[in-house]
Amino acid sequence: MTELPGMNTPALAVFLGENGVALDGELRVELISGGRSNLTYKAFDDTNAWVVRRPPTSGLTPSAHDMAREWAVTSALQSTDVPVARTVAFDRDGDVLGAPATVVEFDPGTVIRTREDLDALSDDDVAANTSELIRVLARLHHVDYDAAGLGSFGKPAGFVGRQVKTWARQWEAVKTRDLPDVEKLRDKLEAAVPSSSGASIVHGDYRVDNVILRRENPGSVAAVVDWEMSTLGDPLTDVALMCVYRQPVFDAVLGTAAAWTSDRYPSADELAEMYSRETGSGLSDWNFYLALANFKLGVIGEGITHRALSGSDSGPGAASAAEATQEFMASGLRAIEGKK
Repeated sequence: MTELPGMNTPALAVFLGENGVALDGELRVELISGGRSNLTYKAFDDTNAWVVRRPPTSGLTPSAHDMAREWAVTSALQSTDVPVARTVAFDRDGDVLGAPATVVEFDPGTVIRTREDLDALSDDDVAANTSELIRVLARLHHVDYDAAGLGSFGKPAGFVGRQVKTWARQWEAVKTRDLPDVEKLRDKLEAAVPSSSGASIVHGDYRVDNVILRRENPGSVAAVVDWEMSTLGDPLTDVALMCVYRQPVFDAVLGTAAAWTSDRYPSADELAEMYSRETGSGLSDWNFYLALANFKLGVIGEGITHRALSGSDSGPGAASAAEATQEFMASGLRAIEGKK
C-alpha cells in the first residue's frame, strides 16, 4: 500500500509503543485533512484510535504550523474547563515523520465543516451550537494561564503591534504578486495599534469547524482542535477573527462552501455582541481588530496558494485561494476607516 504524504506508519507504530501505547493489531492510518493547515491523520488499530498532526510537507508559512505550541497548550488545558482531546505523545524533533508531530486521542464526535454538514442541523441546533461556541471561547479567555503553567507561552504586552509586524513579514514570505492595498492596510494598522489591550490564551483560529461536537448534541463541544497558532495575547483578536471568518469570500480560502460562512449563523456583529454579553467585557478599538483579522486572513489565503505553487498538496482550490486576498484587504481598509 502506498504511504500517505508526510506519514510513516511503521515508524509511528514504534513511536506509539515507545510512549506506552500497546497496539491491538496492525496500525492503520487515514488522512483526515491534508488541507489548509497542518496535515491531520487518523491512526487506529483494532480497538483504539488517535489523531496525528504534523506540518505540511512543503511551502510552510513561517511560524504558522508550530506543533510545539499546539502540544504545550493542549497539555496545559487538560485540567481546565476548556474541552480538549487527551494528549498522548509528542515527537518534538521530527524523528518519526520528518517533522514535529503530535498524537492525541481520537474523539468520535461530529465536525461541522461544510454547508452539507450544516444541513443536518435544525435552526434550534444552530442556535445552540452558536451559544456553545461563544461560551467555550469565553471560558478559554478566562483561563488563568499562569496557574495552568503557560506563563511563558507568549508575551501579551505589545501583542497586537507585533501581530501587525508578524503578518506583514508573512506577506513578504508568501506573496505571489504585489497588492498595493496590503501596504495601505499595514500602514493604517501600524498607526492605529491600541495603547492597551487584554491578555489571555488565544486560540488563533477559532470557528465551528475547529471544534468537535458531541454526537447527537451540537450544543456541546467535546474538544477544541487546531491549536498551532495559539499563544498568549489579546482575546479580541480571537473574537474578531471568528467574526471575519463569516465573510462569504472565506469559502475561497477553505476551498469549499463552508458551514461557518452560511447565513444560518448569526452575523459578525451579532457574534461580537454575544461574546461581549457572555464575558461582560467591551469591544474597545473594535474596528482595529476587524481590520487586523482581515489582514491576517488575506495573508493566509496568499500563503495557501504559495504552498500549492511550491508543490504542497493543500487540497482542492488551493491554487486559487489567493483570489480572496484582495477582498480581505479591502474589507480591512473599510473597517479601519470606519466604513461598512
